[in-house]
Amino acid sequence: MQLELFKQPIRNNRDNMKEYRHTVPMQMWCEDDKPATKFLLKGRLALSDSELLSIIIGNDGSRKRSCLDSARQILNHSADNLGEIAKLSVNDLVKTGNITMAQATRVITAFEIGRRRSASEVVLKEKISTSRNAYEIFRSVLTDKPYEEFWIILLNRANKVLQKVQISEGGISGTVVDPKKIFKIALDHHACSLIMGHNHPSNVVTPSEADQRMTKKLVDAGALLEITVLDHIILANDHFYSFADEGAI
Repeated sequence: MQLELFKQPIRNNRDNMKEYRHTVPMQMWCEDDKPATKFLLKGRLALSDSELLSIIIGNDGSRKRSCLDSARQILNHSADNLGEIAKLSVNDLVKTGNITMAQATRVITAFEIGRRRSASEVVLKEKISTSRNAYEIFRSVLTDKPYEEFWIILLNRANKVLQKVQISEGGISGTVVDPKKIFKIALDHHACSLIMGHNHPSNVVTPSEADQRMTKKLVDAGALLEITVLDHIILANDHFYSFADEGAI
């Protein structure tokens, strides 16, 4: 019997702990070293990103790789960026972390719950007075999206938010926007003005020529219907471009 594998680690020796974790299945670890137990004993803030992710993945008894090893591999692949992990598909996670479809589905589900929580916690401001106000609302629905989506915020005469509405969903490099659909929705909600917004999955917010042409077309259409297009926001993960702020609208 290879009893040497199962010796307890020396607590103050990081090298021994590392060797211990990589040679002994997680089921054989000391309870204090298991991420789930550590969570209960020390709280969520005591856990690293990889440990939190490993709890979501969970162990599969049919595989030799531990859930913590899989979590570390997924994080390494994503440059230790949780936002990048949120963009991965189930198949990407299976391949990257060498995990099962069920485990990958749990990871996707956890990120989706987090996104929905973020969206539900965004309180629509009674009045939009700056481009950042609009950006915060758009960010709640467009963060981490791998494809372009186009949304509008409808406002009343006092610039109070009536509704936010998705207009279209496209591919990585663009989405189709139908002016008739936008202004029909605006008329149905009795909006006096609106703000447009879409994301750039490339994380580059500089407007393309197509963005500029489309913005001008919608501004002109709104003027005919007496529905003012106040701004067009282009979003990346953590910054944005405002046509109004740049004097381009």
